[in-house]
Amino acid sequence: MRFISLLYFIAILFFVTSCTTQKEAANNNYLINAKDTFGKTVTKVQPPIIQKGDLLSIKVFSKANGLDPKADAPYNLQQSSSAGGSSGGSSGFMVDRSGNIEYPQLGELHVEGLTREEVSQLIKSKLDTVLINPSVDVRFLNYKVTILGEVKAPGSYTFPTENVTILEALGQSGDISDFGKKDNVMVVRENNGVVERGRINLTSDSLFLSPYYHLQQGDVVMVEALPKKIRQQQEQQTAQKIGLGISIITAIALILTFFK
Repeated sequence: MRFISLLYFIAILFFVTSCTTQKEAANNNYLINAKDTFGKTVTKVQPPIIQKGDLLSIKVFSKANGLDPKADAPYNLQQSSSAGGSSGGSSGFMVDRSGNIEYPQLGELHVEGLTREEVSQLIKSKLDTVLINPSVDVRFLNYKVTILGEVKAPGSYTFPTENVTILEALGQSGDISDFGKKDNVMVVRENNGVVERGRINLTSDSLFLSPYYHLQQGDVVMVEALPKKIRQQQEQQTAQKIGLGISIITAIALILTFFK
């Protein structure tokens, strides 16, 4: 019986140690090592580049003329019409695998690698001869960022704006958990068919200088677990095995006691 009591004591000691480790798993604060930058010029944000799979909203506006007050109508998606195989009906224009969209009256346009402003100028240049002072508004409809790892609500998030920072995206996911590493967050990005990976430190001034501070369409943010999280999981697994072993030993001891 003393042997069984000793096993119970070891199990309780291990449980207390495990709980202490969990409480000690403190996380670094955001920008804890950053300095005051008041008065300094903010780095200009580079506009996002259109890629395959992007969904674009494109609307054409033109001054009415006496002959046709709705001259711009044929160049806009109608509620019940479709702009072709690579378009999403009234929802927008999907950039196909070749980097093209099928635009009403204008046909196939190559837009991959261009910015919104460049696509607007491209379409406007083709309409200058048929419309009066045309203006073209281009926007992203599926500006999506995926957040994985040690965050409270991992998943894919769609934003109504293209000016999304990594801090805003993490806030949308419920923030990094107590066991997530803030000083070595990975961002996976695809540029012109090439996948690149970059690291960003959310605790220092280098955060604002990183090309990954402002996220782009399709970026994947991955937050790694602290070593304490991995150690806690290992301790929990060990505790479960010890508990199972003690249960088996206790059951055997009770059976032996009963027969004696």
